[in-house]
Parts: sequence; C-alpha cells; structure tokens
Amino acid sequence: MMLLDPRIFCAIDTDDLDRALQLVRGIAPVTGGVKLGMEFFNSHGPQGVDKVIHEAPEAALFIDLKFHDIPNTVAGAIRTLSKRFRPTYINVHASGGLDMMKAAKDACDPGVKLLAVTMLTSLDERCLHDIGYQEGLSDRVAQMALLAQEAGAAGVVCSSHEIQTLRATCGPEFVLMVPGIRPLEAERNDQKRVMTPQRAIELGASHLVIGRPITQADNPAEAAKALLNSF
Repeated sequence: MMLLDPRIFCAIDTDDLDRALQLVRGIAPVTGGVKLGMEFFNSHGPQGVDKVIHEAPEAALFIDLKFHDIPNTVAGAIRTLSKRFRPTYINVHASGGLDMMKAAKDACDPGVKLLAVTMLTSLDERCLHDIGYQEGLSDRVAQMALLAQEAGAAGVVCSSHEIQTLRATCGPEFVLMVPGIRPLEAERNDQKRVMTPQRAIELGASHLVIGRPITQADNPAEAAKALLNSF
C-alpha cells in the first residue's frame, strides 16, 4: 500500500536510466517517496517517468521541475504533467508571482498538490544581495510562503533553517518539503543551508528530500532505512 505521507522523498537524479530504475526498485519500498528532478527529466523525458512509475507504482511521486514562466505557460505544463502522471507533488517557483501560482494550482488535477519553491538551498545572504534582493533571507522566504498560501498551494520547498519561521507563519497544516538534508558524516556538496534529518523533523518538516547520502551509499536501501530509523 502506498505511504500517503512519506517522510523521505529520495532524489533520483541521474542520466543513467538503468541505474535510476535500479535505485527506485530498492529505495521506493523503504522511503515510500521518490523525487524526479530536472537532470532525470531532461535525460529521460516523460517516458522515463513512466518507467519509474512502472517500477514503483505505489510510491508517492514528487516531480520537481520548478516551473517559472508566464501564468498560461506554467498552467499548461502543470496540466500536462498532472494529468499524465498524477504525482503527489509538483512545484513552481514562488518568485513567479501570485497569478502564476494561482494558474498552476487551478491546473492541477484533483489529488495533485502544488508546492512553491521559496529560495534554493544553494543560496545564502550574499547570493541574495548579488541578485538584488534587499530583505534578509528569512523575511523573503516568509513573504514568498505567505504568497504561495494565498495562491492555494499546499506548501513550499524551503531550507531547514526556515522551518520554525514558516511553521509559525503558515500554520501546522502547511506542507514544508525540505531539501539540503545531510547526516552529520555526509558532505555538503553544493548545498549551503543544510541540517541533519533528525533536527529537521524535530523542528517541523513535513517531508525531507534526500539524494546523495542514500543514492551514493554502498547499499542505498540500507542507507534509507538507517535514516528513517534515526528520527
């Protein structure tokens, strides 16, 4: 039976389809959640997503393509993907604005939940200043989350460092999908705002996105089990 509320969505991002399907077969029964992002989709297209669903039909699917365009274009993309794959979650960039997010929400099939990306976990305060944002990072994230909530989104993709702020701002039912999760012994790679899975869950994360600490382990399924058992 599908886990309706999996704690971990494992990021399966690789240009090797056979490797991706092997990972899905081993990991999806453990985590209950699979995330497919731009590297996977651009390498394998919709047919690749079909194959993942075939390998793990009961897994919750998060299609993580972070759409950001004019409302009509984004709505068309969301409508196409939600009808074909019926993922649990699909996302857009909150910086696309209220009208874009509303159009995306209206385009979702029943049962498909829209998330809005606030600020990428590869960004820090210096990066925000470089691209012209004047507010502090935490204030900007809270502003975007409230806008997403107004648009009808189920929640946001946010850094672990904004969990407490967003729980207080948006309430207990608002979904917080949290990437940038690293066990203590893991490398940060390109993530700047990271946290251990245990601490993120304690603070109120709804779901954790975890990729390399699982997929690059010698035994990915066992690595996933160990992470789930850690909180």
